[in-house]
Amino acid sequence: MRLPDLSLHRIQTRIVAAVVIVMVAVAIASLLLVHVNGTVAVRKTVVAGVVAGSKAFERLIEVDSQRLVEGARQLAADPAFRETASGPDRGTLSPALVKHAHRIGSSVMLVIDSDRRIVAGTLPAEIGKRFSQTKLLDRATSAQQSTAFVTIGTQFYQLIVVPLQIPQPVAWIAAGIKIDDAMAREMNTLTGLDVTFLSRPDDGEWQARASTVDEPAKSELVRDFAANRYATANSEGNAEYGDDAVTRVINLAPRADDGAVAVLQGSLPAAFEPLRAMEQRQALVLLLGIAAAVAVGLLLSRGVTEPVRAITAAVRRVGAGDYSPIPESKRRDEIGELATSFRTMQAGIAANMSRLTELAHRDALTGLPTRVLFVDRLDQAIAAGSRAGTPVAALILNLDHFDSINETLGRPIGDMLLREVAARLRSVVRRANDSVARTGGDEFAILMAGSRPSDAQRVAEAVARALEVKMTLDGHVVDVRSSIGIAVCPDHGHDPVKLLQRAEVAMRAAKKDQLKIVMWDDRYDENGEKRLSMMSDLKKAVDNEELTLIYQPRVPLGDNGEHYVEALVRWQHPTRGLVPPSEFLPLAEQTGFIRTITHWVLDHAVEQCAQWRNRGLPMNVSVNISPNDLINGELAARLTQTLEKEGCSAGWITLEVTENAIVGEPGHTLKHLERLKQVGCRLALDDYGTGYSSLAYLRRLPLDELKIDKSCTMGMTSDASDALIVRSTIEVAHKLGLAVVAGGVEDEATLNQLRELGCDAVQGFLVSRPLAAEDVPNWVRESSWARPAREKTSLRRVS
Repeated sequence: MRLPDLSLHRIQTRIVAAVVIVMVAVAIASLLLVHVNGTVAVRKTVVAGVVAGSKAFERLIEVDSQRLVEGARQLAADPAFRETASGPDRGTLSPALVKHAHRIGSSVMLVIDSDRRIVAGTLPAEIGKRFSQTKLLDRATSAQQSTAFVTIGTQFYQLIVVPLQIPQPVAWIAAGIKIDDAMAREMNTLTGLDVTFLSRPDDGEWQARASTVDEPAKSELVRDFAANRYATANSEGNAEYGDDAVTRVINLAPRADDGAVAVLQGSLPAAFEPLRAMEQRQALVLLLGIAAAVAVGLLLSRGVTEPVRAITAAVRRVGAGDYSPIPESKRRDEIGELATSFRTMQAGIAANMSRLTELAHRDALTGLPTRVLFVDRLDQAIAAGSRAGTPVAALILNLDHFDSINETLGRPIGDMLLREVAARLRSVVRRANDSVARTGGDEFAILMAGSRPSDAQRVAEAVARALEVKMTLDGHVVDVRSSIGIAVCPDHGHDPVKLLQRAEVAMRAAKKDQLKIVMWDDRYDENGEKRLSMMSDLKKAVDNEELTLIYQPRVPLGDNGEHYVEALVRWQHPTRGLVPPSEFLPLAEQTGFIRTITHWVLDHAVEQCAQWRNRGLPMNVSVNISPNDLINGELAARLTQTLEKEGCSAGWITLEVTENAIVGEPGHTLKHLERLKQVGCRLALDDYGTGYSSLAYLRRLPLDELKIDKSCTMGMTSDASDALIVRSTIEVAHKLGLAVVAGGVEDEATLNQLRELGCDAVQGFLVSRPLAAEDVPNWVRESSWARPAREKTSLRRVS
């Protein structure tokens, strides 16, 4: 039998090769189509199941809650139970509670007396203890019932509370269902979903209270939830995070004093199993078809396979990142054209990859290396320095007030500024082994190989001098200042990332202390540990009643029959003693805990103001709010509720905002200031003279008064420029309809000069040091500063 001619010039061979290629393409396309469509369909099914299951879950929770409420109210309506509950021998209630709990399907039942102590119940270990969930009792009293997911002892419960009234509230009945793995499995049976209950006390971490998943999956779920990976939800209400399950988080916190959520999950791998089995069968069929086509092709086109293999090998090299060209083909048929086309494609890919690499390693605006390339060069320099025994310095430079330049002059000027800074850095750093990079928005880095700390200090000083020369950008004269941090290998570390971090910490220290250059020091590590410890303690300060308010009087320079104080918060730490506000308030700002502190201060200051007014003392209280508070959309509503609760007029409260808070985001700030103004409080601009705003801009804001910073008033008697600032501020502020308060008044010469300039009120140690709340009435009665102006012949300090 004669073998077929497999010459490449025969059309039969080319057709067979084309059939094989088409077969492979069709097989791949078919598999992809089935995979994509099947995956979408299965996922939709799982999503629909999660949506339906979550509704069923919420309904089950409501049904359980209603059952507990009805059972508790039934018990509360029992005359014998009511009589015993209101009598002295409440300890006999426990057997009745056990029976009733069994009858209504409750895991726990408790009776809490008017002192908020557990006097009877199904938990003997808790009897006699104070009931920790006091907010539940308050809500139950006002709404006749309350529901929550809470921890009692070490167990987690779905708990309801109803008041026991005879006829007035004398006690509360609590009934609950234990949240454990058995309950979670029951929910799984009813919803078809994996159920995990998580809770977190105010001072603790997230914990899994009950779950239907195994221990490793449960631990991973707790870690992911604590890291906020499930915080973002899609349009269907499910979490975007997670490839193994469709997850929905149901927040139970509105019904609890502790954080509590239920995490419902529909497993994707289990749902995909039938699809995967079908795909495997389809793949097997397609593979058999491809194998048959390949077998026929091999028989008919042996001469074609070798050049195709060469091209295939080249494709693999390209996939591995090797863009070396394949030898030029001398063939003139379609195979030759294919080889030529591949060579062209390979050259294009190599050019594109080179461009992408350049873009990743080179900043488009300044032409400097990016952080990625800088870290790579720093790593190489450290390795070379370790072999040669030479040091390597890393400098981090950040521009001061760059955001203000961007906002006032526009982003194009900001871009021009960054290019000019890059040019000046290159003019200073010229050595071949050194490198300048732009590592962030207005942050630059300098690598100095073989440089000791003294060398790095000298270059940093040269950089600072170069940047201090004024720049003219598109007709605008810009004054640039910078903060520079330095870290040197091996003195400050060998790891490039660690070295950069320490240089950045040094830079932030320079910025904080208003220094040009700071070298890394090991004490910054100690400060970091101290800050972490203080952050943890600060979150407990409110609950542990470690905060207190003191009040510094403010005296009007005219008689309006009113008294004024400023509320100042202090932290009495149990082991550190009195922590200065300058230490814990910036920390609270950075962590976002400032809002909790502000709420605490407002609640106590409003309450104290109302108490003074009820005693006939016409007192007004000023409270400072931070930039973080100012952008809190809930502040106005919460303040309104506090004022109504305490019976305090909004006009008695002045909210002081800092100048930097207003300048930072003017549009956003104006909106929130107007909301606070609608509450009825007075608004004051605090620390005026330390920032960058102008009185012409402030006319747009709904302010009532302006408070001149003590840095201006304390030097006005000896410094003509400070006096001019104060005089101009008072004159223009009055023209804008603003009252002016001067802080930091410590001597009568300053007081007299302020009175001559028409200042409306003064505050400072000359008037009084901050006082405890109980000392304020005595100060009002005894101090000459607090007497009506018409009774004063002169204003003098009373020692």
